[in-house]
Amino acid sequence: MNDLHTELKLSIIEQLNLEEFSVEDIDNNDPLFGDGLGLDSIDALELIVLLEKDYGIKLTDPDQGKEIFSSINQMASFIEAHRTK
Repeated sequence: MNDLHTELKLSIIEQLNLEEFSVEDIDNNDPLFGDGLGLDSIDALELIVLLEKDYGIKLTDPDQGKEIFSSINQMASFIEAHRTK
């Protein structure tokens, strides 16, 4: 099985229809919003759904999402600490 970082990148590319990106294009430390992947608030909602669906993590505080979704590394750390599936 892929490591969590690769799995996350594949999920983000698929979920957000980022066909122009490949896993290799996304650095684990790159910001997902703004200058990095250029994601927006609609994408953030999709990522929240992805966390719940794939890892059983419910985010209730949108501000928490900003921190968690700052990079692939941040997301992976959060998932490892909180996943229920």
